[in-house]
Parts: sequence; C-alpha cells; structure tokens
Amino acid sequence: MLEALHAMASTTAAPPDAPRTRSLYKGDPGMWSWVAHRITGVATFFFLFVHVLDTALVRVSPDTYDRVIDTYKNPLVNLMEVGLVGAVLYHALNGVRIMLVDFWEKGARYQRPMLWVIVGVWVVVMIPGIYFMLERTVRDLLGGS
Repeated sequence: MLEALHAMASTTAAPPDAPRTRSLYKGDPGMWSWVAHRITGVATFFFLFVHVLDTALVRVSPDTYDRVIDTYKNPLVNLMEVGLVGAVLYHALNGVRIMLVDFWEKGARYQRPMLWVIVGVWVVVMIPGIYFMLERTVRDLLGGS
C-alpha cells in the first residue's frame, strides 16, 4: 500500500523548476502602460498633496507663501512642471483607454492599437506643450530678452 502511494506520488510530482534566466515580466507594452499608469497616478497625487500644503500657507502667512512661490521660479521646477503635465496627460489618456477596455465589448480586442493611439496623441500634444512651457526658461538661460 505504501509503495503504491509512493509510486503514485512520484508520477504526479512536478519536475524541478529550471533556473530562471529572465524576469517574470516579458516587457509587453500592456505591462509597461500599467506601470506608467501607476507611476503617473502616484506622482500626480504627491503633486496635489504638496500643492494643497503650499496653497494653505496663504491663509497662515501670506509672506511665507510668497517666499515659497518664489523658490518655484527656477529652471529645475520648470522641467518638473513639464513632467507633471506629461504625467497628467498620459494618466488621463490611458484612463480613457482603460475605461474603453473595461466597458466596450470590443475593448479587449483593440487594447493594443488604442495604446499606440494614446501614445501618439500624447506625443502630438506634448511637443508643442514642451516648447511653450520651456521657451521662457531657455530664453532666460541663454540671455535673451
């Protein structure tokens, strides 16, 4: 009886796992869109948190508020603003895509083409956005008027 159980166990036992040479994630664009959606959501949340805090300073001490706002007027913060606009735009566009995938009966079938459409729209909107957002900073850094 014991031998029968042992024989049965050995025939159903899984083979030993081969050593992994790659990550579990294979780099599919859908996976990266999911990662980017989470990162842009968290980044937007933290911006809103800081924004509420610094705006609340106006009620506590208007002079302190003015000093804080003056520290934001530098090229690094201008680049961060561009990143914020890019994050919010991607998060919004991808959110629409996610809703279509979830609620449109053909959404799952067209999820990959919709991803490339939102990436295209993001690029088309961001190119002039970057230009207009950085124009003054570049002009000031290069000594223009």
